[in-house]
Amino acid sequence: MIAPVAAFDRMGEENAFAVLARATALASAGRDIINLGIGQPDFKTPQHVVEAAVKALRDGHHGYTYANGIVEVREAVCRRTRDMTGQEVSPDRVMITPGGKPAMYAAIMMLGEPGAEILYPDPGFPIYRSMIDFTGAKAIPVPLREDNDFAFSAEETLSLITDRTKLLILNSPSNPTGGVTPRAEIEKLVHGLAAWPDLAILSDEIYDVMTYDGEKHVSLLEFPDIRDRLIVLNGWSKTWAMTGWRLGWSIWPDGLYDGVRKLAVNSWSCVNAPAQWAGVAAIDGPQDQVHEMLAAFDRRRKLVAELANGLDNVTCRTPKGAFYAFPNIKATGWRSKPLAKALLEDAGVALIGGPDFGGYGEGYMRVSCASSDDSIRAAFERIGTFLADNRPE
Repeated sequence: MIAPVAAFDRMGEENAFAVLARATALASAGRDIINLGIGQPDFKTPQHVVEAAVKALRDGHHGYTYANGIVEVREAVCRRTRDMTGQEVSPDRVMITPGGKPAMYAAIMMLGEPGAEILYPDPGFPIYRSMIDFTGAKAIPVPLREDNDFAFSAEETLSLITDRTKLLILNSPSNPTGGVTPRAEIEKLVHGLAAWPDLAILSDEIYDVMTYDGEKHVSLLEFPDIRDRLIVLNGWSKTWAMTGWRLGWSIWPDGLYDGVRKLAVNSWSCVNAPAQWAGVAAIDGPQDQVHEMLAAFDRRRKLVAELANGLDNVTCRTPKGAFYAFPNIKATGWRSKPLAKALLEDAGVALIGGPDFGGYGEGYMRVSCASSDDSIRAAFERIGTFLADNRPE
């Protein structure tokens, strides 16, 4: 039997898609399934964005574009970056990608190799670890601890850096925990990074607008001392409910930009042309639906925390960002992944076990708050009944 080279054995997956596939299969077989697993807004893409893509098609935008994206969408990203962070960015440093993952892929591929070390958040987005392992680099987890509201500790992060560390990956607001790292901690980290001038930083800021309770997102673009080694990842999927459009952007330092451009040429060529015009409309058009969606996520994250804390032997911090909660289920006696499987198969509720986001996720479950209030209430009623009626496996 033909098989891929051995390096592919090191590549992991994003289990949320496996859970989505199983939940969909069960629903197709007639089961009543409530999906709080997938990280996808339950809102539709704003209509003016859809119309912009339709217009682009009718106007004849059917061909290849520049590998790094049309000028108009890169300029729109620069305007949004200035509005959000106060920082000027050149369109020549912006790369448009088919979703956010290619930026992670490119950064890790360019900097990861056997003998290198890459720091990544744990619990964190699983593709970080997957791609680090694929390159042969050593993956070093940066713990995000519940007693620190799932923010990273600058002191602990800096203590993990060595002469072999090539890349530091950061994510705030965070998937899967909903944690937001305060400005003071970020400033402390940036100050400490002065001792490591050759260390690149990838800041995943895809949830930048999703902060609550007075918390403010702090972009690493605000720190000029690290701009020459900073990669910023962002995109349209979450803010404008455009997950299926596969449209992301990233901002690169001079030394790495041509590398990611070459990677684009060698892999995806360019991003779907009408989708890019939709991206311009999303950034420049009315933001009413964005605000409506954020208000719903704000309400739902409180509801999830309230209902989770109402379960026996479960505790849950109210998330400060993104649209996830990360309840602690250690006192139930269940391990995370067996509980996630049992809840889906027996109770019809799809969640993601914490270990799918790293070793520090054991004892937790990721709950997506991107579902209706009624679905959330119904899901937690089922979870409560299941926990009351079933002992740990």
